[in-house]
Amino acid sequence: MKLLPASKSRTTQKVVIGDHDGVVTCFGMRKGEAVAVFKTLPGQKIARLELGGALNTPQEKIFIAAGSEIRGFTKRGKQFLSFETNLTECIKAMHVSGSDLFLSASYIYNHYRDCKDQHYYLSGDKINDVTCLPVERLPRITPVLACQDRVLRVLQGSDVMYEVEVPGPPSVLALHNGNGGDSGEDVLFGTSDGKLGLTQVTTSKPIHKWEIRNEKKRGGILCIDSFDIMGDGVKDLLVGRDDGMVEVYSFDDANEPVLQFDQMLSESVTSIQGGCVGKDSYDEIVVATYSGWITGLTTEPIHKESGPGEELKINQEMQNKIASLRSELEHLQYKVLQERENYQQASQSSRAKTAVSAISVNDKFTLNKDDASYSLILEVQTAIDNVLIQSNVPIDLLDVDKNSAVVSFSSCDSESNDNFLLATYRCQANTTRLELKIRSIEGQYGTLQAYVTPRVQPKICQVHQYDIKPLSLHQRTHFIDHNRPMNILTLTGQFSFAEVHSWVVFCLPEVPEKPPAGECITFYFQNTFLDTQLESTYRKGEGVFKSDNISTISILKDVLSKEATKRKINLNILYEINEVSVKHTLKLIHPKLEYQLLLAKKVQLIDALKELQVHEGNTNFLIPEYRSILEEADHLQEEYKKQPAHLERLYGMITDLFIDKFKFKGTNVKTKVPLLLEILDSYDQNALIAFFDAA
Repeated sequence: MKLLPASKSRTTQKVVIGDHDGVVTCFGMRKGEAVAVFKTLPGQKIARLELGGALNTPQEKIFIAAGSEIRGFTKRGKQFLSFETNLTECIKAMHVSGSDLFLSASYIYNHYRDCKDQHYYLSGDKINDVTCLPVERLPRITPVLACQDRVLRVLQGSDVMYEVEVPGPPSVLALHNGNGGDSGEDVLFGTSDGKLGLTQVTTSKPIHKWEIRNEKKRGGILCIDSFDIMGDGVKDLLVGRDDGMVEVYSFDDANEPVLQFDQMLSESVTSIQGGCVGKDSYDEIVVATYSGWITGLTTEPIHKESGPGEELKINQEMQNKIASLRSELEHLQYKVLQERENYQQASQSSRAKTAVSAISVNDKFTLNKDDASYSLILEVQTAIDNVLIQSNVPIDLLDVDKNSAVVSFSSCDSESNDNFLLATYRCQANTTRLELKIRSIEGQYGTLQAYVTPRVQPKICQVHQYDIKPLSLHQRTHFIDHNRPMNILTLTGQFSFAEVHSWVVFCLPEVPEKPPAGECITFYFQNTFLDTQLESTYRKGEGVFKSDNISTISILKDVLSKEATKRKINLNILYEINEVSVKHTLKLIHPKLEYQLLLAKKVQLIDALKELQVHEGNTNFLIPEYRSILEEADHLQEEYKKQPAHLERLYGMITDLFIDKFKFKGTNVKTKVPLLLEILDSYDQNALIAFFDAA
């Protein structure tokens, strides 16, 4: 969605929006009513809508990307351009600048001038967005690609000039202030894990200006705009997130962003724009949401100062508005009844097989670095009735504050039918978005399935599958600490680069499905739960994996040899185990284990302390430590409830570490595990390290 520029300052603007049905709609607001300017016929799903025009003139030409085609419309709705790019993939992102057109599909970037091919680049990972520094302000054309591997790639022609490392997978790019800021080189980026930043893209290197961490654990960023909504002469930053949050940041004297307003909507915000739409002279933030709602957040005072005659006028205005809304609702209800009858007739006719209710589910399955859990977000165009979650591997479901659905668990028989989890979420009326949190166990891999049933007639269900990978808690990172004690696994054999890459994709998240260009590749990973690290380097016929955690190496060895056996490939496996790494990993686990044991102990004491408090009438007789436990009781219980089985997971990791250490020596120590658990119950770090050394 975009706002067309106004003909005069502070007069109302027209809204233009492209949808999944391939329809471009342009409308304006008159007396609170939407008045259509034009509407195109349905076609292929519109992936992107941008405004363009000759440089240094109002940008009022409408460009849309649908499939592999670009179409252009005037502000009156007349089509003036139809350009078939012949790209093999659907266009995902587009930027228009004068006669230059910058396009990106999943992995391919193309630059066209006057619809003629100029430059081409094949990216190593998925491209999420594309922009270009303003050519009217700078003497060069500098496109910037936002790539899934946490990198902004700055191009010159068909080559990468340099890469900018960012703190998360970038999902959206925008020019600061809409024109690149003071230097014309400032680019804003938003990430899918909710971080926001500003980088200056110079000719030689990037300069990081500022970055906002996602402290409040809000959703991923989907859209950004710059507009002076505060009316202080400085453009503010408007941000829309995938959890429905709309934010306004203004800038302080040091040019650092400060959050001024936020507003929660019930659906993900797909577009955000600042402008004047509803009423002359009153600016507003216009947002479009996933299911097609367009909402305005206005600066117009809602409570008007009214004299005796004014009150009657306002009441009359309100009554007229209510009456028009009622008639619109009745018309929609009649239309729904008609469509339902048509559907029933179609499904009972001879062509019954073709009559199917179609729903679109917007889903996102991502690993959160902060708490080493996966977020599964499901969003449907209509209200969700229920969601059934099924998994063939052991996983924990964690509590989510925003989730109002009622969950019920069914007993599973994991022996006979591979079911480790069956849970049903029953949603309250009008819930279109559901967020779940899941924690997996490394080494146990399989599939998580979500059966989504919306509230539509006739009943339908859509199944979505998500891979739980063997090293599911690992996340890509830009660099690792090479001074740590490392265990090394080396594989050699008659395998191609594509084959070894497919094994790495199978084992680890955030690895691009296509083999990268070149003969050799290195990826770095960090375990989000333990902070251990992994370096994987591989080429045709050889793979080298280094980690400071023996269990990571053990999982890789088992899974990779299993995958090679499936393909009848003979592998030579060599490993170098560093004894110091075991003590190093135990030291990394220590603070987490100590914290969880203390938390569990405090939670166990709460009921007894509350009973004493009731019996004695006050807490003055208690030592300060016990008094603080009572004061923080609610917070402690909430934290403990949010982390079910956290202690069990840490115990499991230490047990695996113990077994894996001796497995590489050819010794089976499973009989000593009960003794290890006894030591953990009366935990002392030195005693644990001594047990590992002595065994």
